[in-house]
Amino acid sequence: MAGNTGGGVANGTNGPGDRVWTIPNLLSVLRLLGVPLFLWLVLGPKADWWALLVLAFAGLSDWLDGKIARAWNQTSRLGAVLDPMADRLYIFAALLGLAVRGDVPWWLMAVLVLRDLLMVGALPLLRHYGYGPLPVNFAGKAATLCLLYSFPLLFIAGYGGVLGDIARIVGWAFAIWGTAIYWWAGLLYAVQGLRLIRQARRADRAAEGTGPAGGAGAPGDPGAAGAERTAPRPAAPSSGDSGPPRDDKKGATSPP
Repeated sequence: MAGNTGGGVANGTNGPGDRVWTIPNLLSVLRLLGVPLFLWLVLGPKADWWALLVLAFAGLSDWLDGKIARAWNQTSRLGAVLDPMADRLYIFAALLGLAVRGDVPWWLMAVLVLRDLLMVGALPLLRHYGYGPLPVNFAGKAATLCLLYSFPLLFIAGYGGVLGDIARIVGWAFAIWGTAIYWWAGLLYAVQGLRLIRQARRADRAAEGTGPAGGAGAPGDPGAAGAERTAPRPAAPSSGDSGPPRDDKKGATSPP
């Protein structure tokens, strides 16, 4: 979600983006440690109200670490990885608990997990062209919020009564909308990724054209070779975020 994401330095030197021991990162680690506790509470003693408290803490800490990271300039590359990882693990744990107990069908879990598997499968291709994981877009944040809102309601729905009936209706509404937006966000990531790959290919062709075949320098001319090595990667399209992270394939990386 909002998360403790932020920029590092692109020249390989230590900067704010390289910090590990920060308050936002500590909150993210605590949130990750709550995932197995949450799942045990749901499937073991079935202490749903305690499980919901863990889920509430996860949501509060997620909001808080993003606030602290921006207010105290404690954004980091590690936080950019931990924050979405925690969100996805809570989604997976809640879905698994609900599916095992028979409160939601297994196909719902399969649909959401399939989307994440496709996203993970695209990472090696992006890395090949010098890019890291794409930044979270607004649709992805909205989908995650809808899904995380739906799970507590679906747990409450299992208790029956008027409150349970209302929780079931509202919970499924959030779950259906969240699933649809989750896939829509995935399509937006795919479009952005394909655009970046096309730009990277054009940049590579342009770089090759500056070599001896393009007439920019003679064979053995260090100036021509230098021009080819330093040909820049295309900038990411602006969408309100800082843009997708890039690896220039020479060791310099931007935030994941």
